[in-house]
Amino acid sequence: MDRLLEMEVFVAVNEMGSFNKAAERMRMSPPAITRAVSSLEERLGVSLLTRTTRRLHLTDAGIRFLESAQRLLGEIDTAEKNASGEMGVPQGHLTISASVTFGRYIITPMVRAFLQAHPKITATVLGLDRVVNMVDEGVDAAVRIGDLPESSLIARRVGHVRRFFVASPDYLARRGYPVVPQDLKLHSIIGFSNILTNQDWYYKTPTAKGHVTLAPRLEVNDATAAVEAALAGEGITMAMSYLLGDLIKTKQLIPILTDYLPQELPVHLVFPQSRLIAPKLRAFIDYSGHRLKRELVGLAI
Repeated sequence: MDRLLEMEVFVAVNEMGSFNKAAERMRMSPPAITRAVSSLEERLGVSLLTRTTRRLHLTDAGIRFLESAQRLLGEIDTAEKNASGEMGVPQGHLTISASVTFGRYIITPMVRAFLQAHPKITATVLGLDRVVNMVDEGVDAAVRIGDLPESSLIARRVGHVRRFFVASPDYLARRGYPVVPQDLKLHSIIGFSNILTNQDWYYKTPTAKGHVTLAPRLEVNDATAAVEAALAGEGITMAMSYLLGDLIKTKQLIPILTDYLPQELPVHLVFPQSRLIAPKLRAFIDYSGHRLKRELVGLAI
């Protein structure tokens, strides 16, 4: 059997989750699908799949081979479209992921402007507070905040963000300004997700380091809700600079304990490695890279 067909069958089996469904998608008989996978495993000399009564499981070798196969098949598809002239003008659908809040305030407005400049492109913005598997979940590009682990993805740094302690002028007038981290124990804390929520908050500066255990009076899982509570004078919270820029510049919120703040966090645009990048993705990479750099600089505090 053709090696490329065996690869396509293996990818289809994993994407569809069963041999029978893969047979329907490939318009082949189930026995032919089974023979293709068996032939591939025999040629490679490794087991790629294990089967139970309910589902298929990839072996370690299968996981590695699947990623390479999906990337190679994608490159072949791109090359064919390029040769046939379909790749001249940026067109098609893009899926972009980012954290929920960053996606709402920064990425979605940017993508809307990008689509106005590229009328033949459509897009989906996924707001997810987790790291997506870009190949498995069909994500073309992602914006990630923080240090990146080693991976095969291409990463372009487009700026940075920082966390700030903030409170309203009214709250600080009533309760006073914290001077050192331990002073936070005397204040009403608004916790967001795992930030400032019943845990030790560690700080480190050139002259001091330590930790303080904080028990929030209010806990939310939405950064916007935490900022709104701080604006209402209900306590102190910590939030990212892209949420706070205008609020701090207009003095609706006051940054505190600035000598004890965590270091800046890098912001990267990441996308799968490929010899051939589709024009739609290339256009988005170029557009978003420049715009994110400009916007993040503008939001610097």
